[in-house]
Amino acid sequence: MYKVTSCLRIRYAGIMGQSCCSPGLARFHVGRGAVCQKSSIKYRPTDLPEMPPCNFKPVAYKGMSKERMMEIRRQNCNPMTMKITYFKRPVFIHQGHMQWLWDVDGKRYLDLFAGVATVSVGHCHPKVTAAAEQQLKRLWHTTNIYVYPPLHEYCEKLASYLPDPLKVIYLTNSGSEANDLAMLMARLHTGNFDIITFRGSYHGGSPQTMGLTSNSSYKYPLATGSGCSNTMCPDVFRGPWGGSHCRDSPVQTTRECSCSHGHCMANEQYIGQLKETFATSVPGRIAAFFAEPIQGMGGAVQYPKNYLKEAYKVVRERGGICIADEVQTGFGRTGSHFWGFQGHDVIPDMVTMAKGIGNGFPMGAVVTTPEIAASFVKAFHFNTFGGNPVACAVASSVLDTIKEDGTQQNSLDVGTYLMTELAKLRDKYEIIGDVRGKGLQIGVEMVKDKASRDPLSPEAMSEIFEDIKDMGVLIGKGGLYGQTFRIQPPMCITKEDVDFFLAVFNKAIHSYMDRK
Repeated sequence: MYKVTSCLRIRYAGIMGQSCCSPGLARFHVGRGAVCQKSSIKYRPTDLPEMPPCNFKPVAYKGMSKERMMEIRRQNCNPMTMKITYFKRPVFIHQGHMQWLWDVDGKRYLDLFAGVATVSVGHCHPKVTAAAEQQLKRLWHTTNIYVYPPLHEYCEKLASYLPDPLKVIYLTNSGSEANDLAMLMARLHTGNFDIITFRGSYHGGSPQTMGLTSNSSYKYPLATGSGCSNTMCPDVFRGPWGGSHCRDSPVQTTRECSCSHGHCMANEQYIGQLKETFATSVPGRIAAFFAEPIQGMGGAVQYPKNYLKEAYKVVRERGGICIADEVQTGFGRTGSHFWGFQGHDVIPDMVTMAKGIGNGFPMGAVVTTPEIAASFVKAFHFNTFGGNPVACAVASSVLDTIKEDGTQQNSLDVGTYLMTELAKLRDKYEIIGDVRGKGLQIGVEMVKDKASRDPLSPEAMSEIFEDIKDMGVLIGKGGLYGQTFRIQPPMCITKEDVDFFLAVFNKAIHSYMDRK
């Protein structure tokens, strides 16, 4: 396995006041020397956490200046590129290896966002890189109007990872394409038009999938994605209902709960809201219901344990098919299962996927049943690059690597450890409202205070976000109000990496509280 190990494993539990010489806790530089002092706040403002070592040496950067890149970014790139640029002081990425990134100045970063949950097995993973190189020497491009081995080898392999009757695959280039195609297939198969998604969801940025997406930040003042309605997201932390054992996660909310064992009042209320949507917002029969097993852009939002099982039943009674958007949760990221929907004990009628499917190589897929797929041939559909030879070779190698490297199990073990330790910080700091997720699909929701649960301000989020970056860690942001830190790293990270991040995160929060 291609993993980075630390010469000194120190668990972050030391933050909570244990001796710094006990097993666990990352080494760090102290302003007056390397002597550790026992304290309730382990990492004082003068402490600079030390990164775990890495034996990979990047190539020295000799390209254009940062100033020239920014000039081109402003003049020649669409202004949207500048609008979405992370950080006041942007990161200029040059090279990557596994969980690490280097900027043009040679500074190393621990990547805990994976190019927006896209790099699954590691940046430039040697096995996947070798597969791409081998295919590039043989055949770069042809299309599915011809029969070529990589397409069929990959489709057979991918199908083996899905339960019956989900065995028919159409390959695309992105998640937006996959979801766009899923909308079309659902409408063709059912003969119905309306589609329901959750508020706060994100399912793509194409004109059609913008209808599925329910976040005003991604909406334009145009008629897009007609026939799409949104129902209340069953968010057990921020929503009106939630308790202390609602979700399938090693960390629960701190909300009080009086439900008896096996009974969830929050689930009943949210299913009631879905039924209300059917009664008020759509015709009696619908085409589909889209849901991510755990919301990604929404901020790793999790639902009550039985919600999707009951929602699928309601949807199917009204003629709709159930679509699992696995763009961010698939390929072992949730740890306990290969697919996020499996954690809900459901089998959807269609699964869409992208991002981790190709470890950063552009690729997506729609997987469905033979019956639904048959509806697609009522006209011609052609995708020039979908399932091209290089994409298929890369994606096939990703599946092999996940199995050979034990990536899914690592996601479960390291992710559970990370969430458990983050929960200790939640209990320590008033502005950490919630820690949630499964495996390495994790959200940390920030609040003004725990009583109100009002979102922490964008300015405060940016301060903390920038500090974390300056200390050498890259994470993401999400949530309806941008109030959730997203942690979705390459699934090869280690507990030593986690200890380093926890030290950095604690220091960033502590410094913010001091300034406040």
